[in-house]
Order: sequence, then C-alpha cells, then structure tokens
Amino acid sequence: MSEQLKFIVEQLNRDPFKKKFNLITFDSLEPMQLLQILNDVLAEIDPKQAIDIREEMPEQTVKRMCSLLGILKYKPLGNLSDVSNFRQGLVTGSKPVVHPILHWLLQRVPELKKRAYLARFLVKLEVPADFLLDDFIGDTYHQYEELVEEFKAYHKECEQLRTSGFSTADIRRDISAMEEEKDQLIKRVERLKKRVEPLSNHQQMLDQAKQLRVEKEREESLTHQKQDQKNQLFQVEQRLLRSQQQLKDLRQASADPSPESIMKRLEEDIKINSYMVSEKLPKELEGMKRTVQYLQKVASEPAMGQADIQELEDKIKEVEAQMKQLIEQRMMRNDPIDDKLTLYRQQASIISRKKESKAEELQEAREKLAAVERELKQRTSQTQISHGEEVISGDELKRLVAKLRSKGIAYKKKRQEIAELKAEYGVLQRTEEILKQRHETVQQRLQTVEAEKGISGYSDTQEELERVSAIKSELDEKKGRTLDDMSEMVKKLNSVIAEKKSALAPIIKELRSLRQRREELNQEYDEKKTRYESCAAGLESNRSKLEQEVKALREEIAQNENQYHYINAMSEIIEMQIRRASEEMKAYVSSDPQERKKAIREVYMKNIAEQELLGKKLREEQKMVRENHSENMEQMKMWRDLEQLLECKKKCFIKAQNKVSIGQVIQEGGEDRLVL
Repeated sequence: MSEQLKFIVEQLNRDPFKKKFNLITFDSLEPMQLLQILNDVLAEIDPKQAIDIREEMPEQTVKRMCSLLGILKYKPLGNLSDVSNFRQGLVTGSKPVVHPILHWLLQRVPELKKRAYLARFLVKLEVPADFLLDDFIGDTYHQYEELVEEFKAYHKECEQLRTSGFSTADIRRDISAMEEEKDQLIKRVERLKKRVEPLSNHQQMLDQAKQLRVEKEREESLTHQKQDQKNQLFQVEQRLLRSQQQLKDLRQASADPSPESIMKRLEEDIKINSYMVSEKLPKELEGMKRTVQYLQKVASEPAMGQADIQELEDKIKEVEAQMKQLIEQRMMRNDPIDDKLTLYRQQASIISRKKESKAEELQEAREKLAAVERELKQRTSQTQISHGEEVISGDELKRLVAKLRSKGIAYKKKRQEIAELKAEYGVLQRTEEILKQRHETVQQRLQTVEAEKGISGYSDTQEELERVSAIKSELDEKKGRTLDDMSEMVKKLNSVIAEKKSALAPIIKELRSLRQRREELNQEYDEKKTRYESCAAGLESNRSKLEQEVKALREEIAQNENQYHYINAMSEIIEMQIRRASEEMKAYVSSDPQERKKAIREVYMKNIAEQELLGKKLREEQKMVRENHSENMEQMKMWRDLEQLLECKKKCFIKAQNKVSIGQVIQEGGEDRLVL
C-alpha cells in the first residue's frame, strides 16, 4: 500500500497535475478532496469530465465516473467487485476504493487518453430492434455504422503513419541527399558521354547495355515467379498432406467397431438434436413469427405522414425520459439483491448466447463435413471412371507419402544450397558495388583536389598518357619501333600537355574568383538561415501561446455551458416547487372543505393527530404494564412452580405404573410354573 501511495503522489506532483503533495498530506485528504483529485485525473484523460463535483449531485457524479471507468475497462479489486459496495465507496470517497483507481489510471494515462478519445466515436448507440424495422431509422443507423467503420480505417491509417518513423525533417534531408545524388549522376553521365562520343560504335554499345539491363530485369522477374511457384507447390503439398490425414481420421472414426463409442456418438447426436429441436429452432421460429406479425401489422396500417412521425418521435422521447428516471431511481435505491440478480441474469444470457453460437458452429461444421464427403465421393467416382480402377490403398498411399517426404527433404536441401549460393553471390555483388563506389569517390576526391590545386584534368591526361603508353608499348612490342620514335612520341605528348596546361590557366583563374564568390554566398546563406530560424522560433512560441489561450478559452466556455445548464435545471426545479406551493396555498385558503382536505398541511395535521392518539394509548399501556409488573412476575413464578409440581407428579405416576406392570408379569410367570 505504501508503494502504491508513493507512486500516486509522485505522479500527481508531475505534469500536468503539479499538486505538490507528500505522503502525509495526501493521506490526510478529506473524501470530497480525494474525489475531486480523482475527477481531475479523469478530466486529464477525458476533457468532458472537467467539472467541480461540489456543483453536482453525488448520484450524478458516481454515474458519470462509473460510465467512464466502464469505457476504460477498469475492474475493481478484492471484495469490491460487488457493484453496490463499489458505488457506495465512490459516493463516500473511501480510500480503499479511490486509491486503487488512481493507481490504475496514473499507470496508463496515454493509453487511456487514446481509449477515451476512441470511445466517443466507436461506442455505438443502443437502438431497440423494433425501431430498426423502420426504413428511415434503419437507413440512418446503417449510415452511422458505415461512418464508424470509416473512422476505424482512417484512425488505423493515421496510427500506421505515426508509427512509420517518417518525419518532415527526415524527408527533407532525404530529398536534399537525393538531389545531390541526382546532380552527381548528371555530371557523371555527362563525363561518360564525353568519353564515349569519340568512339565510332558508341550508339551500338549503348543499345547493347540497354538490352543487357532489360534482360537482367527479366531474369529477376523470372526468378521471382519461380520462387512463387515453388511456394505454391509447397502449399499444395501441405494441403494434400492435411487432406490425407483428415481422410485417415474419418476412416478410423467410421471403422471403429466398439459399441461404447457408437453409443457415445449417438447420445451426443441425440442431445444436440434435442437441443436444436426443443430450444434453438422454436426460438428462431417464434422470432420469425413475431417479425412476420410485426411486418403484417405495419403493412396493414395506412401510410404515415409527417405529423404521425413527429408524434411517434415525441412518444419515443417520453419513454426514454421515463427510462432515465427509472434508472436513476434504481441507482439511488442501490438494492444489492437486484444487482446480484442482474449479475446472474447476465451470466445466464451469456451462457445461452454461447450455447446458441456453438450450436450454429456445429451446424456449419456438419454442413461442411457433408459437402466434403460429397466432394470426396464425386472425385473418387471421377478417378474410377477416368482410370478404370479403384483408388489406391492405404499402404500404397503411405509409400507415396514417404517417397514424397524424402523428395521434399532433398528438395529443401537443394533449395538451401541455392539460397546459400545466392546469398554468397549477393555478398560478392555488393562487395563489387562497394569497391566501385569507393573507386568513384576516390576519383571525385582526386578531381576536387586537382581543381583546388588548379590542375583539373591532370588525372584524365595521366590516364590518357597511360593508355597511350600502353598502346605505345604494344606497338613497340608488335612493330619494334626504335627509341627515336619513342622520343618523338614523348615530345609530342609533352607538347600536348603544355598546350592543355596553357588552355587550363584562364579557367583556373576564373575558378578562383568563383570560389571567392561561393564563400560570400555561403556567408550570406548562413546569416539568412540564422535569421529564418530565429523568426521561426518566435512564430512557434507565439503559436504555442495562442494554442494555450484557445484551450483555456474552450475550457472556460465548457464550464460556462455546464454552469448554464445547471442553473436552468435548478430554475425549473424551483419553479416546480413554487407552483406546488401556490397550489397548496390555494387549497389551504379555499372555502371548499373537500379542497382543504386535499391540502398537504391538512393531511399532515391529520397524520400528526392520529400519531399523537396512538402515542397516548401506548403510554397508557406502558403505565399499566409498569404498575402490574411485580404482581405479574409473582403470578408467573407461581405458574412455573405449579408446572414443575405437575411435571413431578407425572413422573411419579409413570414410575408407579411401571412397577405395577412388572409385578403382574412376575405373578403371571409364577402361576405358569405352578401349572407345569
């Protein structure tokens, strides 16, 4: 209990309650204060509960709290499962009742908030079945159920989006990263185009690459189709095994020759059929008859106009008001016997519904069994007609199943080997891609370093030199060129490099100025970004303040509305009391004696006079009893003594009679002996 109190106090001292309690102050709270704290916690879960319980009747408070706790699925602990005791504890603000509720609520506030929010839209209105037979009411209720289902779908989609982990900042980062990758890919494609354009057959090579990509995609789709077909084959095999097992079980059940099992099955069938015939089917027939009678009655009545509909709606409202009054009277009475009887009635109705549902499931299972047996007979007849022979026996079926299992095991092993090879191939392919990406990043870094040093294109020229040197070495190996040709080639290459350097010099100068411009733009961007962030933070703080003000105003409006309705109700009650007082005054002042007799004052005065006479008689009787008490006690004692004396005489007389009878028996025995 101490741990429970500690937890409650800790949670109440935190946001959003901020009560500043300790264990002593919380334990010393009065019942009304404890109920107000419970109401505040319920108001945090459901804002509709934010009212002052001092302005509300205790019965209404208990009814409101019990309805919300029922929606939140709270179950009382221990001996408080009795509804009357639980309600009485809530009315009095008992600690053994309120503390467990607070502990249970504060443990799961976010979850209960969500449940209370959903309950406003998902708890369906209870409409009697007779009213649903009306077309207008039935269509409206059907539209209401469709809206509830749409709300469920939208809420589920919203929760999936919330739990998917995506946020606007992540999406923006992804978009910026994708744009950068797109720019890099465009630059890379342009570089590749420049490299490929000098080649004579570059268009043919592009076509071949495109065709290769198409074929790879087709190969992937074919592999997916193959895998799907394998999965379908495996599922079909599993279904075949299950069907064979079911067939085997059915054959064993049908081949069971013991009379005990047959009698048990027959007894079960008789019980089920008797229940269906004596209880379920008559109820359904009676319900159908009532529906038909109601429909005939509705069809025989003339067409209803708007006035008739309005009259029926007024009657429905009156009946609902009477029902509410009866419910309130019953709650105020709090009869534990009625509550126990309702509990037993609910249990009986639940058991009857379960019984009906099981009977329906049994009927469906029987229909499915009959359909399967018909299908089995049909297929066996088809196989006999097509093959001209009977169905395979059980031993042959076992051999085929064992063979299929061995093949299935071998197939699984091969499939596992293929999966391992595919995984290894995927790893190698991924390694190749990583190495290519690293090579590309190294190339990009090399290009950036060359651009920073002012020698962009140096690596390309170096690669070209390497390619030219390789070509030159091959030509030297093939044609055996002399060293003079090589020196001339080197001179030409040096001249080409010098020309390219001279061509790159003005570009490098322009690049330096562009770098300076880029730094200036970066500084300007950083300044504007800081300005934007500060402005956004200010707007966000203003928005949060406005939201808080709007929330406070809405709460104030709700409180004012509650106060308004309460004042209206109290004014109606006071007007009714004033009207009754005026009627009482008219009856009291009236000259007609019959009217005056109807006045409440006259009735009360008459009752008071009768009670005074009765009290006077009782006092006289009491006086007589007190005066004759001693004489009566003596007389009572004398009667007791007389009773004891008579009882003693009775016992003596019985003993004397017994002695006389024994003497006679002895005397008769002696006479018999003398005769002998």
